[in-house]
Parts: sequence; structure tokens; C-alpha cells
Amino acid sequence: MIIEAHDVGVTIGRRRIVHGESVRCEPGEMTALTGPSGSGKTSLLHVLGLLLPVTSGAVTADGTVVSGGSPRARRAFWRDHAAFVLQDYGIIDDESVAFNVALRRTRRADPRVRAALEHVGLQGREAEPAGHLSGGEKQRLALARAVHRDARALFVDEPTASLDAANRALVIGLLDDFARRGATVVVATHDEDMTAACAHRHPMNAPTITIH
Repeated sequence: MIIEAHDVGVTIGRRRIVHGESVRCEPGEMTALTGPSGSGKTSLLHVLGLLLPVTSGAVTADGTVVSGGSPRARRAFWRDHAAFVLQDYGIIDDESVAFNVALRRTRRADPRVRAALEHVGLQGREAEPAGHLSGGEKQRLALARAVHRDARALFVDEPTASLDAANRALVIGLLDDFARRGATVVVATHDEDMTAACAHRHPMNAPTITIH
């Protein structure tokens, strides 16, 4: 799935948080959105994933405009095509590891859940409460959810923040593998190792500003 932003802008109140950004994100590749804190890279990630509406410009998926659509159309995009790994991981600590992958309970082991957990190195931990996992393991659990869903587009926010070197390398490798499986992977990051692993780098145009 080709995800593109066409001269998009986002203004909230009197603050312009995204200004004139255009980027093309290709399937089978990782694209890094880069820039200092406050530059709007997370906001642009949310725009590309239809989590944040645009004030100007448009977002397209395989050439079809998907920004500005109805809530139903956005939900269909999230359900059928997209997966998100945000900074809080989206993990439900009180639920099991398996529940966090499938987002539902099953009476017997789900082979797709097992396969997804094995893919990220968390095999055999299906019944464990997710709250017992470390930060790096929660990041991998969020990626297992995306593997389980077989998402065509993966939107990831600062995936290596607060991780040690070993976990950073593991997460970068998993994201690269996700792209090699044919997904479009978009990453907001300030990590140079993460950026170096991406096929494309998109520096943000401008920091957040206040409109007078």
C-alpha cells in the first residue's frame, strides 16, 4: 500500500503543528520521519495513519484520497489495513500476552497467536500477564499484534526510545522484517540507528509555531 501526504497541514487552535509536508511511503520499505522534538514528526505520523485530520492538503492510499473521509471509512482503514505501535505500546497490562495479540479471548491456544509471538521472540508466554513484561518486551508484543493482523501499513512512534542497545537492535530488525514481508512501515524517530535502517528519510519542514 502506497501511503502519501500531499502538502498537508494541520492547525489546532492557533498552533500550526504540521506545515506543507509531502512524503511518499512505499510498500516493502521503511520510511523515517525525522526532526527535533516539537518538529511535528509524530503529528505527521498520525496524519498518515488517519488518526489526526488535516487542515489542508490530502492523504492518499494507493492513489485514493483517504483523509477527510467519514468515521466509518477511517475505521475500515484501521480495521482492514493499518496497525499502530505508539509510544505507550497500547498494551493492556491486566490482560494476558495472548489477549494483547488477538484482542479477544479464546478457549484454546490460537496457532496464529503462537506464530506471531514466536516471530517476535515471546513464544511460550501466552498466559503471562502483559504487565509483567519489560518495556522492550511490550514493544515486541505490540509488533506481534501487527504480525497477527497481517497489516499492510504499520505506523510506529519512537520505537527505540528508552530501550537498551540490545532491545533497540532487536526492534529495528523486527521492523525491517515487517517491511520485507511487504508492509509499508512509517516510523517517527530521532534515533540515528533506526533512521539508518530505513530506505527513506523525511526531515520535517518546520517546528510547531503559533499563528498570530
